[in-house]
Amino acid sequence: MEFTADNVAEWMVKEIQFTGTLRQEDAIEYVRKHFGEQFVFVNENGNASLSKEVKKAFRKLHNGRIAWDRDGFMWAWT
Repeated sequence: MEFTADNVAEWMVKEIQFTGTLRQEDAIEYVRKHFGEQFVFVNENGNASLSKEVKKAFRKLHNGRIAWDRDGFMWAWT
């Protein structure tokens, strides 16, 4: 099966709905393993990050109901 950024975003929202939060580190590890390396890249600071396509699909899907916690490097249900 070929996955899309929408598939990744849907998983992220479901995970946050179920657990309340999703740590970036955990999301990247899961996405690499279950969806593929194409959804992860190394940013200018040398850190792994989710692709722009995933972030865009994620923002569209959660429609402001999930917030990024900069201090905790995680997303949380608002």
